[in-house]
Amino acid sequence: MSIADNIARIKSQLPPSVELVAVSKFHPVERLQQAIDAGQLLLGESRAQELAAKAPQLPQQVKWHFIGHLQTNKVRPVVAHATIIESIDSLRLLQAVEMEATRTSRQIDVLLQLHVAQEQTKTGFAIEELLTHATLQRLDNLSHVRIRGIMAMASLTDDNSQIQREFTLARNAFELLRDEFFAHQPHFDIVSMGMSDDWRIAVDCGSTMVRIGTAIFGPREY
Repeated sequence: MSIADNIARIKSQLPPSVELVAVSKFHPVERLQQAIDAGQLLLGESRAQELAAKAPQLPQQVKWHFIGHLQTNKVRPVVAHATIIESIDSLRLLQAVEMEATRTSRQIDVLLQLHVAQEQTKTGFAIEELLTHATLQRLDNLSHVRIRGIMAMASLTDDNSQIQREFTLARNAFELLRDEFFAHQPHFDIVSMGMSDDWRIAVDCGSTMVRIGTAIFGPREY
């Protein structure tokens, strides 16, 4: 099937309230252009250098989501091109993005990455850490960054019940943050969960945004 066919098939299975981010990392701009031609304008990249190289070659209406682990020394090129950074996994990184956005007079959206998986290699805030009063106070002192919600990745496992538990934990944390801290900020509305192998479970657990790469573009090309 073509990239356009893959996008159409996935979108036909998604509820209208769930957005699709086509994860285009490790694929050349020619294949990304096929997705754009099919009407897919949300693209996801996970490496700062790759995002900086691709973005100028593609139409300006593309909304770039940065979804990979972001080091503070790579913040500048990401802030320059991304519409939303989904992988804010520490207060230090959040403040670095705020500083760069302020320096360049950009307004940028971010998601707080929650660590709900059993794998220690995955990064993110522990839910308990994020809900502490001190942390929440530091989230409130931002002028050029807008916190839109949370992102989470489940464990890489065949145990669907475990995946469901982890996604449910993340969704519950989102609702607690929304109700207790972002109640007067209607833009706090994104729950980014689910990839090619587990997006259906994520949607059942309340995801509002899924990040799908292989099922759209096929195996990575480089």
